[in-house]
Amino acid sequence: MAIWRGPDGILVETIVLDRRPCLRVSQVVNGRRYHQAYCGLAELAQYVDLADLVEVILFPRVPA
Repeated sequence: MAIWRGPDGILVETIVLDRRPCLRVSQVVNGRRYHQAYCGLAELAQYVDLADLVEVILFPRVPA
C-alpha cells in the first residue's frame, strides 16, 4: 500500500474499494483526521497539487 503526504496535512493512500483500486484522501487538522474523498488519479488534482506529494516509505522495525 502506497502513502503520500502533501501540504496542509493532506494524506493520500491507495486502497481497494469494492474490488477496485482507488485513492483515499484525508486531511489532518489539530491532530484529528478528516476524510475528504475517495477518488481516482484524475480527480486527485482537485484536492492537492500532484507535484507537492511526497511518498512515505515505511521501513521495517529492527528488533532491539
